Amino acid sequence: MAVKIRLQRHGKKNFAFFHIVVADARAPRDGKYIEQIGTYNPNTNPATIVLKSDRALAWLEKGAQPTLVVRRILSYEGVLLRNHLNGGIAKGALTQEQADKKWADWKAEKDAKVEAKKQGISSAAVARAKASKEAEEKVNQERAEILAKKKAEAEEAARKAAAEAAEAVVDAEAPAEETQEA
Repeated sequence: MAVKIRLQRHGKKNFAFFHIVVADARAPRDGKYIEQIGTYNPNTNPATIVLKSDRALAWLEKGAQPTLVVRRILSYEGVLLRNHLNGGIAKGALTQEQADKKWADWKAEKDAKVEAKKQGISSAAVARAKASKEAEEKVNQERAEILAKKKAEAEEAARKAAAEAAEAVVDAEAPAEETQEA
């Protein structure tokens, strides 16, 4: 029986997540499987991968063949490196201590890269929010200046209209006084 390590689709349309399963190659994509060894959610940044590394390694050693996407996931999680190091131990090219050291060094470097990416994403989000707030404050300030200018113009126009009305009243009263005196 040919055994594959592959993805099984779940979720809704345009928002899928996947189970990483070990299944017979002849079984349908979302059908019967032998064992579920993890999940993969590409909707997050960075993608969320939960994997039982020891079970994936055991299946690889038994001859299970990963699909292309699962191969990338296993490589990202270091399962393929661990399988490679175990092969070196079996051939006598490495000792267990050397393999464990290489594994630990790789894992520390990988974790540092992932953490740096997460920090970069969060700092970029903070920077975007700050820039957005500054732009909004600038627009609000410009609007306030325009409104203050319009209000000042309206007050000036009202003052001029009041002065003209007062002059018109004074001018209208002046001829009436002259006719009464005459």
